[in-house]
Amino acid sequence: MSDQGRQELRHLERDFDIDDPLFATRFEDVLGHLVAKCPVAHSTVGPGYRVFNRYRDVRRCAMDWRTFSSADGWMLNPPEGNIAILPEDLDPPYHTEWRRALNSFFTAGAVDELEAPARAYAAELVERFAAQGHCEFVADFAAQLPGLILFKHILPVPVAELPTLFNDIDVYSFGPMEKRADAFGRVYTYLQGFLAARAREPSRCGDIVDVILAGVDKDGAPCSWDDKVHVVLDVVFAGLATTTHAISGAIYALATDPAVRAALARDPARMPTAVEETVRLYAPVVVVGRSVRQDCEVAGEQLKAGDRVALNYAAASRDPEVCTNPERFDIERQEVVHTAFGVGPHRCLGEHLARLEIRVAVEEFLKRIPDFELAPGTEPVYESGQLRTMKNLHLRW
Repeated sequence: MSDQGRQELRHLERDFDIDDPLFATRFEDVLGHLVAKCPVAHSTVGPGYRVFNRYRDVRRCAMDWRTFSSADGWMLNPPEGNIAILPEDLDPPYHTEWRRALNSFFTAGAVDELEAPARAYAAELVERFAAQGHCEFVADFAAQLPGLILFKHILPVPVAELPTLFNDIDVYSFGPMEKRADAFGRVYTYLQGFLAARAREPSRCGDIVDVILAGVDKDGAPCSWDDKVHVVLDVVFAGLATTTHAISGAIYALATDPAVRAALARDPARMPTAVEETVRLYAPVVVVGRSVRQDCEVAGEQLKAGDRVALNYAAASRDPEVCTNPERFDIERQEVVHTAFGVGPHRCLGEHLARLEIRVAVEEFLKRIPDFELAPGTEPVYESGQLRTMKNLHLRW
């Protein structure tokens, strides 16, 4: 990187803004600079916050929920009228009760049972465009597969609602600040109606909606109806807003590195490592917010109760202290250390599902289209904030 390029990044050290356009256009450079030169960045946006960028500091904060609370929300500067998602915006023990209730639908064993239908959906999506010799992979595949699996096999929302819900979640995550709360409000309103309709129907033998409707106890009493709706909101938000980017990232990595494609073809046993490298380098969740509950020191920073901090999961996954040549997509790594799925009590509930979706997407795409590349003159376009997404990926073969 040139001196001028580095200079463009230095303002992030003392004037950090997660919505800075540099995150969309120079994401890798930004993360590399923060890890190497700025263990703790400072932001004056909103009430202000500190950003921890190195693995050891991010891990320490994420593990200590009593000091670094999630109860004030994962968003650093939420829009006016923001809606909480649960159990993400909770601390134990209430958080733990909801995780325990939901966990059986997302265990490795439960996810294994979804492989056959997931593979069928992936194959069908590829078949729609394989003969064309080209596709826009995000719209034609990556934005569809997670929703098909989620709505057909976990949360029985009609698949016809997928485009509308996906679009409103996209606006909430990346759109103009003044439009975000309204977009998420539409998702909330739909899911509240969906849950209310199910509450009037007979039980469906303990599916995830039955479990959410049964609820859990909070402080020794049944939880509220609103909390149940917020839990459904979290399941849909997480299911639609995250894995699309990782799937797109995996295919982008293979489109731009024929040697890796060939290596996977020779040795399919490397696929699990390829999946971990994908989530490490194409982490959909960039940073999450936490609130300090008691005075403490992290990385030389004196923190006071009430301070806000950000845990930079994307940067921590590229820390050279835990990952040699962190910028490289390397399917030969013996161990892939990353924080892309979070750490501690809030580790991603759907991590097994995400791994399945990425693996099946890559395997089914390569099975039908083994040699492909970026369409000439194109590069992916990204949107970045606390989440990151690839807006388009033009391929040809």
